[in-house]
Amino acid sequence: MAIPALPPELASPFPWRDPALPLLAARRLALSRSGRELCRAFDLEVRAGQCVAILGRNGAGKTSLLHALAGLHDAGEGAGALDVHGEIGFGGRPRADWQPLQAARFRGLLPQRQPMPFAASVLETVLVGRHPHLGRWGWESAADAAIAHAALGCVGLQGFAARDLRMLSGGEQQRVALAALLAQTPRLFLLDEPLNHLDLHHQIAVLELLRALAADGRGIVMALHDIAMAARYADSVILLDGEGGATTGTSAETLTAERLSRAFGHPLRRAEIDGKAVFLPE
Repeated sequence: MAIPALPPELASPFPWRDPALPLLAARRLALSRSGRELCRAFDLEVRAGQCVAILGRNGAGKTSLLHALAGLHDAGEGAGALDVHGEIGFGGRPRADWQPLQAARFRGLLPQRQPMPFAASVLETVLVGRHPHLGRWGWESAADAAIAHAALGCVGLQGFAARDLRMLSGGEQQRVALAALLAQTPRLFLLDEPLNHLDLHHQIAVLELLRALAADGRGIVMALHDIAMAARYADSVILLDGEGGATTGTSAETLTAERLSRAFGHPLRRAEIDGKAVFLPE
């Protein structure tokens, strides 16, 4: 599937004119749940044009970190609630200064699981991404529909608009969810396992699309399982070791066989193919 150039319908409503301001900044961010330390205090900046990958074993805290960055974590009360310490800001302003609707237009989250509580067409599902841009009693306009169709085109689902979402394969449903996020037109993308259910062909297509979004001035933060994909497509990496440690830095700095072996609990060996790093289990 060839990914087309980003259509003008998917331009962000937040033009970014000040490269000195990060789209996302976290200072001394620390997370814990039920007394278990997910990550000790670390700093993070995501700027326009940057792709950041979050790596770590199952249960290391990748989803919790994404939810904390998005501001969608629990309030910090009760058993199992996520406890968040530190400062998080969007566009040089503290997150607390953003109204919910304004924040929803600025940053978008692709969750790991896609709920389907009732029957809906593909187009209706993608149009959910337009809700932050509608008034209290607003209905989707022809312009909103054009944005939704453009988003479907970007994920290779032209002609799927009238189909029942429940009749699609898992990979097709994942691409519909990504199209809904594209239709939201955020400046900052937070994606939890965006390659779920996708075959290799569509994994590469989605990652190429995310790189195209970064080139268009968006910021991308994505939780991945595939180390080689992170090495190929991410500018920088947050590596969670599952014991509270978080290592951040460029992909070349962070993705070493020693660090990855420790984080994933299995010895890995680094190799290069045509100048690109790959990591093989021993």
